[in-house]
Amino acid sequence: MFGMIKNSLFGNTEETEYKLLSSETKDGVSFDVRRYDGAKYAVVSSEGRTFDQVTGELVRKLLMYIGGSNEQGEAMGTAAPIIITVYPRNDGVLSRRLMVAIRIPSNYQQSPPTPTDSAVKIEDRPGMTVYALQFGGFAGESEYRAEALRLTRTLGETAPFQRKQYFCCSYDPPLKPYGRRNEVWFLQEEP
Repeated sequence: MFGMIKNSLFGNTEETEYKLLSSETKDGVSFDVRRYDGAKYAVVSSEGRTFDQVTGELVRKLLMYIGGSNEQGEAMGTAAPIIITVYPRNDGVLSRRLMVAIRIPSNYQQSPPTPTDSAVKIEDRPGMTVYALQFGGFAGESEYRAEALRLTRTLGETAPFQRKQYFCCSYDPPLKPYGRRNEVWFLQEEP
């Protein structure tokens, strides 16, 4: 636990790099289109509990892993954002299934330390292009849902993005009181 706290407060935070394809504004709403390369991620998942009930617990598991709770005892620094994959129902309410992921820092991409918590898995994720909408404040399920609806309305019905899932992203430690950065990402469907 101490390793996680020390790593979060004093560790290096590596922001996931991307290629900005475009920045656009429609109806007063600004969003980016970005391309992320494939990489290895530490991932935990949950079924049966709501977003707000379980995200803190799952994020803690990932922070413990990158903070040194792994077979090698390596504190890897930290990476941003934490990416929560959610699966909305037709009415916009999130299903009780989600995945939380954090990109393995660059120095450990080739050979990530082995997790000691069996719930933490290492996943090779392919590259992706996303529509990204940024917003501030503390974000829970209702804030992410509201911003996802705003991005959906902005992009319109014909935009080529996946509607069965989207990503809720957080860039800041939980105790940061102001200047917080959150994003909603929609995965662009490849032509």
